Amino acid sequence: MERLTNTIRPYAWGSTTAIPALLGIAPTGEPQAEMWLGAHPGAPSHLARGPLDAVVAADPVRELGPAVVGRHGPQLPFLLKLLAAGAPLSLQVHPDLDQARAGHAAEEAAGIPADAPNRNYRDRNHKPELICALTPFDGLCGFRPPAETADLVAGLGVDSLKPYADLLHAQPEDAALREVLTAVLTADPAAVAETVAETTEAADRLGGPYAPYADIAHHYPGDPGVLAALLLNHVRLQPGEALYLGAGVPHAYLNGLGVEIMANSDNVLRCGLTPKHVDVPELLRVVRFNATDAAVLRPEADPDGEEVYDTPAAEFRLSRLVLAPDGAPRDLTSAGPQILLCTAGRVTAGELTLGPGDSVFVPAGDKAEISGAGDGAGTLFRAIVPA
Repeated sequence: MERLTNTIRPYAWGSTTAIPALLGIAPTGEPQAEMWLGAHPGAPSHLARGPLDAVVAADPVRELGPAVVGRHGPQLPFLLKLLAAGAPLSLQVHPDLDQARAGHAAEEAAGIPADAPNRNYRDRNHKPELICALTPFDGLCGFRPPAETADLVAGLGVDSLKPYADLLHAQPEDAALREVLTAVLTADPAAVAETVAETTEAADRLGGPYAPYADIAHHYPGDPGVLAALLLNHVRLQPGEALYLGAGVPHAYLNGLGVEIMANSDNVLRCGLTPKHVDVPELLRVVRFNATDAAVLRPEADPDGEEVYDTPAAEFRLSRLVLAPDGAPRDLTSAGPQILLCTAGRVTAGELTLGPGDSVFVPAGDKAEISGAGDGAGTLFRAIVPA
């Protein structure tokens, strides 16, 4: 097991305090949004023997195991993060695998530079993801049933929202959601800004179920994404609870600290709540216009007490272990690569002692023995590639 040194990304929406508090360091006053743990070339973790992406590239079969290389190619298939939202992230969706490959090929053929601001597909991969809350964590996830959204919108009493409520009542689910989202994102910007201002005022006054949307509106005044957000379920996760987000599901994280894991991709189609590029036609092609419950995912403990977050993702499996200081050592040796992240207490990993925010990389097949350390229980998140 090898200790990782990880990069913290200072995105504007990041919390100034959450990651420093977990790491036990003084805040800098600047946003600290994400700590990346993995081999993504944008910010690879470092081992004593070099950047993790270069280490994997030098001998992928040794580091990842032959089965993982055979299924996913010569790269670590997942990216693990600590995510700390102090303000809402962009409202977004991710493509499925076929859409990502076709979109990437089309943009390559068109000669769009990989780092261009109007680039949608920066790689050929899809991006299923899971967020597990370490603190109370708010987000938006999936479309609410149109009739329920129509009632919510009508309750605001904003005249310019009435046509949207009428559409949501009059059309079948797929058509209703598609028409309203299209109308919101293609409307005259000045008219949208005025509607958003009236909506914000009404949501502030009414509070209750409107409060999350009022908060979004204060962070993004005049943004059409505020109206798009009204179409989505609001969910609050308690520590240990999670959300899984598959292809085509619109979502946004609003605030809180969590452990996030995803397929190793950077493909994002944005709907709003951002100054970045919004490609409306491509977005509408990728979004799945069906209502879904914001299903909260809770872990299931295996016979040894490892709490597994079960998802259909082929690239990753996230689990959590709570280790008593006097418990017997646990052998986590796996045929594939692993990243272990401590989020609370103290944990012994081989000859290393990990505190909150510390992490290790375990190459395929290498012995991975862990145990609790210190006076209290230690919490460890484990990221592996499913067999």
